[in-house]
Amino acid sequence: MLEAEIGQEVRQLRRGLDLTVAQLSATAGLSTGMLSKIENGAISPSLATLNALANALNVSVRQFFRDSASEPPCSYVKGGQGTRMNRRGTKAGYLYDLLVGRSFDGDITIEPYLITLGPDAVPHTTFRHAGNEFLYMLSGTMVYRHGTRSYTLRPGDTLYFDASARHGPEEFTRQPVSYLSLVTYPRR
Repeated sequence: MLEAEIGQEVRQLRRGLDLTVAQLSATAGLSTGMLSKIENGAISPSLATLNALANALNVSVRQFFRDSASEPPCSYVKGGQGTRMNRRGTKAGYLYDLLVGRSFDGDITIEPYLITLGPDAVPHTTFRHAGNEFLYMLSGTMVYRHGTRSYTLRPGDTLYFDASARHGPEEFTRQPVSYLSLVTYPRR
């Protein structure tokens, strides 16, 4: 029964946030009696009520309609088998391997890349795109520019930045260079 599944999901989300029925009711603008009936599957909540609960629980309304019999989304990519992508910079010796096989529903998109800079790679500091970017150095050493500042990155170093500013490798001081790049941006 759909009402029971929705109620169970609301209860699990509420408990996961360590909220009482009274706390969630107040945040969502519902009576405790109404929330109790929803969680017990006794009533079919309106879309407006589901929207209020989704906002209070910081989830999408779609969360309430998950098929409980199906597995949550997951993407497995075997080592070395990422999808080679042609992105700006590819022609300059930058190899981009997308490390996920599919995207998920939600408000945020994440694109994880393994970036390998080949021997023919040239510095390129004019990348710009929407969202934020997180870098994690795996091998080599490079100077990476973001806006007006430069950072020397060695294995284990990280850099997180607003990707709308000009950015990119400025100098390669020890090759080969490889790093993980996680680009996040709001789904439109």
